[in-house]
Amino acid sequence: MSQPLIRGGADLARFILARYSGKVVEVGVGSVPEVALLLAPHMEVLATDKTARTFGDIAVVDDDVFSPNPDLYRDASLLYSIRPPLEMQIAMGELAQKVGADVIVRPLADEVAQILGFSRTLVNEGEARFYLFTSSSREAPTV
Repeated sequence: MSQPLIRGGADLARFILARYSGKVVEVGVGSVPEVALLLAPHMEVLATDKTARTFGDIAVVDDDVFSPNPDLYRDASLLYSIRPPLEMQIAMGELAQKVGADVIVRPLADEVAQILGFSRTLVNEGEARFYLFTSSSREAPTV
């Protein structure tokens, strides 16, 4: 893989593969699609960003989480993002609530939102450290 690597990216991908099925969406993929590329051979992955482009077999769809196209996210079991700012985390939560998905946030530092209607769990999976948000009305996948 010629893209820069995310510390714990493979561990995050393994966590997602073990607990989710169907479609997952990476929101704001940016220039480091490592997790999406690791997931793509095993499940349906949609990557979104403000600019459409392609990374290997992953087509990045132009979409803004602050004004999303809801059809893109329909049937997603998970929305996840690497290093999203607080306001993006909140927008992801609002969208996830509408489509019935969980949220994973891999923050840059300690910038982690409280998302209304979701419980938050810190997950340490190998070298990956991230927050799993599950709807308070649904049962969380086993961590």
